[in-house]
Amino acid sequence: MSRPASSNPVSVRVERSRDTSGAGVSTSLDTNGVRGKLTANAALAPLVWFKSGGAAEWLFEPKDLADLQRFLRDLDPAVPVMALGLGSNMIVRDGGVPGVVIRLGKTFAQVRKVDELTLDCGGGASGILVSSTARDSGIAGVEFLRSIPGTVGGFVRMNGGAYGGEVKDILVDCDVVLRSGEQVTLRNADLHYTYRHSELQEGAIVIAARFRGRAGQPQAIQAEMDRISSSREASQPLRSKTGGSTFKNPPGHKAWQLVDEADCRGLRIGGAQVSEKHTNFLINTGDATSADIEALGEEVRRRVKENSGIELEWEIQRVGRP
Repeated sequence: MSRPASSNPVSVRVERSRDTSGAGVSTSLDTNGVRGKLTANAALAPLVWFKSGGAAEWLFEPKDLADLQRFLRDLDPAVPVMALGLGSNMIVRDGGVPGVVIRLGKTFAQVRKVDELTLDCGGGASGILVSSTARDSGIAGVEFLRSIPGTVGGFVRMNGGAYGGEVKDILVDCDVVLRSGEQVTLRNADLHYTYRHSELQEGAIVIAARFRGRAGQPQAIQAEMDRISSSREASQPLRSKTGGSTFKNPPGHKAWQLVDEADCRGLRIGGAQVSEKHTNFLINTGDATSADIEALGEEVRRRVKENSGIELEWEIQRVGRP
């Protein structure tokens, strides 16, 4: 696919910061040609569920696809790029995120039916919007997305799943803008999905995905969505500042049970606590730093390994500088 012309390129230079360690790197951007919103030193804590962590060196919210492509194409390849959805499964470390964080807005949040069983979903669309559109269209098999507080881009990258469903079961293909600014379409098989993991390359931004379900009745689909919603409400600390499921379920085991058996229910470090309602959730009780939250997770991993011999793997993404 041809890329849009850039008469006003984004100028980027990378400079060493003047801190005492000499280790920091700051990125300066000339915003000529940017049509979206580009913010320096943008606070990320308000944008993530834990409500903790440092700032993004730059936060870019592109106006449209052409704006995103041109920005990435003209950005120095040495500058790191990270996508941010609803921030529900992420710890942003207290030192902030270097480079550019990209957040897709309403332009990328549309969902439409393309045939009897398939939805075309923007990368910024929420799981609630996707599942509700599927219900209205009589498409079953997508209900589980109702329970994942994220966006299509995150679902595709992490093979999001819950309540017996996974993205690998419904994804046909997805449109991705690579770090170079090139747009490509990747098939399900191209992502080499495993449990909560894909091989989507770093810096790539999922801008759309096609999900295919099966024929169903809207009333039955809504009943399943209600069941999922009630189950989440009863078992998870949804009204707390949390990050969703913290650890992956090891083969043959449930992470929450291993955490409980290691006597970690209610365990605290600083303002971070293991939820007493669901032990695979960490919560910010009010004044936790991201360092508190991550340290608590590592202590839980240590105790579980000591108690059961099983090494839990983080499911929550941890990004940025300590």
